[in-house]
Amino acid sequence: MGSRNVMSRLLVLSSVGFGGYLTGSYLERRKLIRTADYVNTGKLEESFCSKPGLPIFGTVSAATPIPAEAQSSALVNVSRVGQIMKYGFPGLDNIRSYDDYVLSYDRRTRVAHWVFEHLTPATVKHNDAVDRAKSDFKPDESIHPFFRSLNTDYKGSGFDRGHLAAAGNHRMEQKHCDQTFYLTNMAPQVGVGFNRDKWNHLERYVRKLTKQYPNVYCCTGPLYLPRREDDGKLYVKYQVIGSNNVAVPTHFYKVVVMETTDGRLEMESYVLPNQKIDDGTPLTMYQVPPETVERAAGLLFFDKLARNKLSKINGKKV
Repeated sequence: MGSRNVMSRLLVLSSVGFGGYLTGSYLERRKLIRTADYVNTGKLEESFCSKPGLPIFGTVSAATPIPAEAQSSALVNVSRVGQIMKYGFPGLDNIRSYDDYVLSYDRRTRVAHWVFEHLTPATVKHNDAVDRAKSDFKPDESIHPFFRSLNTDYKGSGFDRGHLAAAGNHRMEQKHCDQTFYLTNMAPQVGVGFNRDKWNHLERYVRKLTKQYPNVYCCTGPLYLPRREDDGKLYVKYQVIGSNNVAVPTHFYKVVVMETTDGRLEMESYVLPNQKIDDGTPLTMYQVPPETVERAAGLLFFDKLARNKLSKINGKKV
């Protein structure tokens, strides 16, 4: 009888524990959904759910009056996030929103999963008041120290601190340019022949699209692709650098959506290897179907945009 009572108690406790787990999981999912809806719509709710991975606002006591300038700044930030993420989030892991771009940070690799930008003629226009030489590479202190990359990780590694959101895309204010120098926006890139050359060519090409399209949405990120070894098997291998083991991506992608003046939508997607690329190679050689990038990255780009709404993909009519 004693053993039966013990077993009965264990079953009850297990049921309660499992029920609590399910309830907790449900509530966390609800919090994340509410937060994602908030970021997507830009609507202020009476009870905003604070989430460590979504540091859009700090926590403010209800008894503490919020200065008018802080309220205005917060509203502008939410509005800008809504503009940038108009066509949806590729994922919701460790979101960081800056004044002019949004990213999802991978704490394991110390490199972003993706970085999203909204480019217009105004954001990329030359501005004498903005000088990237005044910007400094620095860690983002909103990231837990365990998961940050540091400048010392890159020192002597042989790799550049390569921008994912390009500094040249954010010229409206100096602070917009400054924020692109957070190390959360960097990835180890081969310098000569890639970051300073072919990758830079792609960045400049995307900027030039704003001369033809009033709105350009750009998602950029790393890939870690498999390679067949001598034994005939496929392996995913990548180098890490520094004391924080910052991952060196094997490839990088850009997926771009352009809005025409008459409301039509076009998409282009690119994957470039993180290696020296011959300067004469045309960028079109690196165009790939968008779904190829999605499968490789484990992300869904522009998921609020039905593909049958696109008039062109990689320059070809759909």
